[in-house]
Amino acid sequence: MPQLTSTYLKEHLQSLHNTIENQSFLLALSGGADSMVLADLFLKAGISFEAAHVNYHLRGEDSNLDQQIVEDFCKEHNIILHTYDVSEKDNKPENSIELWAREIRYHFFFRLLEEQQLDFIVMGHHLNDQLETFIINLSKASGITGLSGIPENNNKILRPFLHITKVDIYKFAEENGVSFREDHTNQSKDYLRNQIRHDISPEMEKTNPHFWENFDKSISFLNQAKNFIEEQLQKILDDIIISETNDELILDKEKLASQSDFVRYEILKKYGFTNPVEQQKIFEADSGSRFKGNTLNLFIHRDQLIITPRNISEEETEQEIILIPDEPISIPEKMLLSENKLNLKPYWEIDLQKVVLPLKLRKAKSGDFFHPKGMKGKKLVSKFFKDEKISILARQKVWLLSDSEENVVGIINYRQDGRFLPENNNPKIYLYL
Repeated sequence: MPQLTSTYLKEHLQSLHNTIENQSFLLALSGGADSMVLADLFLKAGISFEAAHVNYHLRGEDSNLDQQIVEDFCKEHNIILHTYDVSEKDNKPENSIELWAREIRYHFFFRLLEEQQLDFIVMGHHLNDQLETFIINLSKASGITGLSGIPENNNKILRPFLHITKVDIYKFAEENGVSFREDHTNQSKDYLRNQIRHDISPEMEKTNPHFWENFDKSISFLNQAKNFIEEQLQKILDDIIISETNDELILDKEKLASQSDFVRYEILKKYGFTNPVEQQKIFEADSGSRFKGNTLNLFIHRDQLIITPRNISEEETEQEIILIPDEPISIPEKMLLSENKLNLKPYWEIDLQKVVLPLKLRKAKSGDFFHPKGMKGKKLVSKFFKDEKISILARQKVWLLSDSEENVVGIINYRQDGRFLPENNNPKIYLYL
């Protein structure tokens, strides 16, 4: 195992980011041994930094004493300290306290990175944390990514202690007179991580005198395997991608379907579709089907999978815009409904006696049909889209003109419904597109 020294810290930071020269760091200081030893080593290595502390006020006076030890340290060494006091506005939940606290601190840390123009957050996670995370992820069947553990360098977060055991951190603190406070809630077994820490990790450590060294090597091998697999997956994905823009990714459905279950799962997981049952449905679904992810939508269009942002979502699909005569609109399209014939083109003429006002703009619904101008008979709007070769993505942007009884008066910028064309001397209303 590596020896915990300022030289090790400096060299390891260098290995994580090529160079630490001219880089600025924000250290997350909780007041515990891990973070206070990290701060002490930064000082010994001559690396300047700012510090951040979150007081959750979950442990009464103990929380304030944690903050005090961090404040005293920073004051003694002239370190800029940023603190965040959790209050009622942070809406503490009854459950999932750990997740809630994690979201608060990371939001605070990343806000400081931007505001203070700093480069990296540095945290004191160590090898024992790595083992606990490994076991938790093992119990969740999280795959090789989860089993690879906590990353050392990810999303502007550096964790230089991941090869160091908790025992070595305590030993360094004792030998170098580093002050810290122990969080007594760590002794509680109310949380899964604490149960692993007190009941499982010690037993695993007894199995082999070189357990920690071997576990550290195993995590390294898993990370190498993960990196190799990700490289191969990217090569496969590059072959499957038909086109890619900021608004749309198109995959070859047949090529993806021909891959193994593992490859299909990993590629769709990249876009937020992680449920194996839902994934199977994607490959069995008919053209026109849609699947909703947290941030993305996936559309089936013939032999293609079209993935788009959720800004084209069901909420927008359900939106309606009432058209008021002589009040122009510019969203979603520039148009004007008027009872007067203006010198503007193009326009639709609509027989006022054939529609039930008010007219409105809306998105297409299942079962919508109309009678396209110049054609005989009715046609499903979905069939019109298909015949006109309007892509799934483009369909989400198309608006229909309908009356208050949901009759489709026309498909904006495509075709008017012939049933509502003026007859004889009936009064007319004009839609200027």
